[in-house]
Amino acid sequence: MSAVPVTIGVRVPAHGPVDAAASGPLVDTHGRVHRDLRISLTDRCSLRCTYCMPEQGNEWLARTSILTLDEIERAARVAAAAGVSTFRLTGGEPLLRRDIVDVVQRLAAIEGPDGPVQIAMTTNGIRLGEVLPDLIAAGLHRLNISIDTLRADRFHELTRRDRLGDVLEGIAAAAASGLRPLKLNAVAMRGVNDDELVDLVAFAVSHGAQMRFIEQMPLDAGHTWDRTQMVTREEILDALAARWTLVPIPGRAGAPAERWALDGGPHSVGVIASVTAPFCGDCDRLRLTADGQLRNCLFSTTEYDLVPALRSGGDDAEIETILRACVRGKLPGHAINDPSFLQPARGMNAIGG
Repeated sequence: MSAVPVTIGVRVPAHGPVDAAASGPLVDTHGRVHRDLRISLTDRCSLRCTYCMPEQGNEWLARTSILTLDEIERAARVAAAAGVSTFRLTGGEPLLRRDIVDVVQRLAAIEGPDGPVQIAMTTNGIRLGEVLPDLIAAGLHRLNISIDTLRADRFHELTRRDRLGDVLEGIAAAAASGLRPLKLNAVAMRGVNDDELVDLVAFAVSHGAQMRFIEQMPLDAGHTWDRTQMVTREEILDALAARWTLVPIPGRAGAPAERWALDGGPHSVGVIASVTAPFCGDCDRLRLTADGQLRNCLFSTTEYDLVPALRSGGDDAEIETILRACVRGKLPGHAINDPSFLQPARGMNAIGG
């Protein structure tokens, strides 16, 4: 393994003062208002999921490339002033950041035009049992925990690590904490875990959580994604309908998951069908990579570089200019289903979930 500075895609710095006419909410040229910023804290992870990264030979971002706590907070404050109301901390695995509690505390103290921001986190759950009380005290509001299988042998094969017990411990701690809504995420994979869909939902219900299934997307570092191996939204719903009556829940807005009530509720299940039923038309999300690149789409091949403004004396107006340029450059959709689609050079661990 090596640690190197990485140049990905096209980095587009923006210059000049913020146009007064461009102040106000972060609205793109398609009328979408952006309120959610996903902040990757590291590209490193404690697992090696087969659909995400190789077991060995990974090139990590150089530590000098990773944004510091002060830089993250500064970028977040500018985004909040422009209307971002939710920060989701991701990775890699965000709990690998030694200063993770400080990150949560500093970001939770930020207020935007409509009041305090919300702090959410997506994690694999390892270390969660150890640090969750401190994260809650620091201001964490919501959790998503990834768990693709309940079988120890299958977990080891899929993640190349024997850590299912740690993940289950983290989920138990989250369930006992009172943080709600609590969401569990699973990537549905043909011949891997598609026989566990009902079991995963039942497990989530028993922990007071909502299970969410994600269609496998072309975001693996090895670029080995095969559409024929993807379990589709309809296949997921058909499997669950054999056990529960599924009633659609309206009011999705910009949320990535469609939701269905199980037997009329109160429990529910979600499906994120980015491939077969894209929700790009209502997307309100931006992403900040661990090395300071703004991305307006998970599948973007263009990045907007915040590092010069953060490290070379730029003022907050310059950061806002770059932020607004990123929003203006957002395309109508990701075009996964178009023959011209190009998979991003970065893997999911380097983009941030």
